[in-house]
Amino acid sequence: MRVLFLACLSPKTGNCTTAERIRNHIVAAGHICVLCDTKELGSASNMTSLITQEPGFDAALAIHLFKGGRHLLDTGVPFGVVFGGTDVNEDVKDDHKRAVMKRVLEKARFAVAFTEKLKEHAETLLACESKKICVQPQGIETTVASHFSWRDFLHNTGVSTEKLEDLRVFLLVCGLRRVKDPLYLLEAFSEWHIQNPMVILIIIGPKIDPVFTAEVEESVKRSVGVFLAAELSKEELHAAMQKSFALVNSSLSEGMSAAILEAMDLGLPVLARDIPGNTAIIKHEVTGLLYSTPQEFVSMSKQLLNDRELQERMVRNGKNYIKTHHNLMKERITYQQLLESLH
Repeated sequence: MRVLFLACLSPKTGNCTTAERIRNHIVAAGHICVLCDTKELGSASNMTSLITQEPGFDAALAIHLFKGGRHLLDTGVPFGVVFGGTDVNEDVKDDHKRAVMKRVLEKARFAVAFTEKLKEHAETLLACESKKICVQPQGIETTVASHFSWRDFLHNTGVSTEKLEDLRVFLLVCGLRRVKDPLYLLEAFSEWHIQNPMVILIIIGPKIDPVFTAEVEESVKRSVGVFLAAELSKEELHAAMQKSFALVNSSLSEGMSAAILEAMDLGLPVLARDIPGNTAIIKHEVTGLLYSTPQEFVSMSKQLLNDRELQERMVRNGKNYIKTHHNLMKERITYQQLLESLH
């Protein structure tokens, strides 16, 4: 089959990584898969031009029901959809978007949710029949760059590297947009850094929202102990994770954070904001730590710094969780089987 795959492809984001991974599953089954960025579609005429090109498409897939799935409604091509966190956390609040997503679910042959909780929300909020939604957690595969220098990396952030071996780096990985709320911990972390100069927070990720990025840059400049770094390749980012003390998530909402899963796979302790998308994959003090306020984050971070047994237990349990629930080959088999329903 020749498959059209619509997704938001902002470079080095979780959406882009997920799309590329699923595309590889499709191609591995012997199909042709054309990946297209939803931001480039714009008008209905652009979609018409895409779908009528020769050779034609036999099937289609989209990540996000509104951002991607809506473009497939009038194509006449059988399609499936993959839920994004934005679908059930944000877009359902808008009457128009919710109505469109319901239509997408009605016409889709199948829908994929990353968690049981996401499936339950979709059934309740979008009145979707349960049998149409398949639960398939994201498959995780980490690759680490063979050459990565903390000294060179930190030099570009303005961090002093005089006592590099004593630094405890908390790494917040996210695209710079409001829903990721990267400034949530800034004030509390800065106050902690003044008390303990050996702890630093590095925010790293692509600049997705230019206006918000400028706000983040200005806020970070006025702070101490918090630094903003340029995005890295996937391999370099994973190397940076391995050499950090902990991975931090401060999002307002998540579907399923790839950064959290990758950190677990790489043996890095995780501190994540207590929101539904994170509680679906983290059990407090077992596979990670869940905090509800910036002050609670600092308190838990101090505990983690001083409790080697807690560190080791969370790392061990995190790696076992990934191995059990986020197997890449199981994900591949699921998508390849689902794709057969589009024949």
